[in-house]
Amino acid sequence: MSKVVVFRTGNEEYAIPLQLVVSIEKIGTVTPIPNMPDYVKGVIEIRQEIIPIIDLEFIFYQRFLEINENARLISIQTEQFPLGILVNEVKEIIEIPAENIKQVALISFADTAYISGIASIEGRLITLVNPEVLIDSLEGIKDLKEYMGSRR
Repeated sequence: MSKVVVFRTGNEEYAIPLQLVVSIEKIGTVTPIPNMPDYVKGVIEIRQEIIPIIDLEFIFYQRFLEINENARLISIQTEQFPLGILVNEVKEIIEIPAENIKQVALISFADTAYISGIASIEGRLITLVNPEVLIDSLEGIKDLKEYMGSRR
């Protein structure tokens, strides 16, 4: 059994492990950083820490997230640095029994290696995302890591 935060990006539901989540926030003022990849919206200060913000809508669907009252920022702590993930909506925190999680062949593709499984819950399919693998798979992430390293 694993606890996850379920959120919507595009028209699909995704989930990340709850133990990585620091907070779920309304989107405040994002400060753009020049010369970053398109998926990096900028940085924001949360709890006296400056964290980069990535747009999951852009990463998954190549279109920028339209910020509205439902949009949220999921603040996570990765092994490398803290990060904010911009999503359309945070839906809930749930426990997913291990028997409800299926492995999919998509994991073998480099472009979708961040998908750790698909959970089937009450007629819903929720794609489980491993944020560490997702971050490492992003083009230009080296620039973001260098920027974050220079801020410490």
